[in-house]
Amino acid sequence: MVGTSLTAGLGLDPEETFPALLQRKADSLGLHVDIVNAGLSGETSAGALRRMDWLLRGPADIVVIESGANDGLRGLDVDSTRSNLRAIVAKVKAARPHARILLAQMEAPPNLGVKYTAAFRAMYQDVARETGVGLMPFLLRGVAGVTALNQPDGVHPNERGEQIVANNVWEAIEPLLRQLDAPATAG
Repeated sequence: MVGTSLTAGLGLDPEETFPALLQRKADSLGLHVDIVNAGLSGETSAGALRRMDWLLRGPADIVVIESGANDGLRGLDVDSTRSNLRAIVAKVKAARPHARILLAQMEAPPNLGVKYTAAFRAMYQDVARETGVGLMPFLLRGVAGVTALNQPDGVHPNERGEQIVANNVWEAIEPLLRQLDAPATAG
């Protein structure tokens, strides 16, 4: 799971992060997978792109890309973010041609204006379509803007919010995890 502080679990104990929750869920179902938390707080899409060669040194059958949130928070150019996301996908495809890739939809804060937020939202759909990768729904669906589900900063989920984020991601990756695990449990 390549990502920002949302994946890294800023403000949470490591076992409370959504990647850890996903690992426990997979383990409880007897799925033989290792979910790796490769989140880095504060990282922009440009930073994720620079880190991809290092991240892809290990094995990866499914790569979830949660990137761009910090670009949106900073109001960075949407075309630059789009280019970085395309390049991240290209690096994954080159290093792991058989890996399934999922891009997590992110949203820009509304204070940046309707034009920017609409362009930012559409960017993820465009990149997924252009690169042929799966698009997950908004990572923070059901959590963003809900005070009771976020830490005092209003941006990062608390333990309750992280459970919802884990469920959001699980919906997208469970079928892929089951496909990966099928050969291991079939024989």
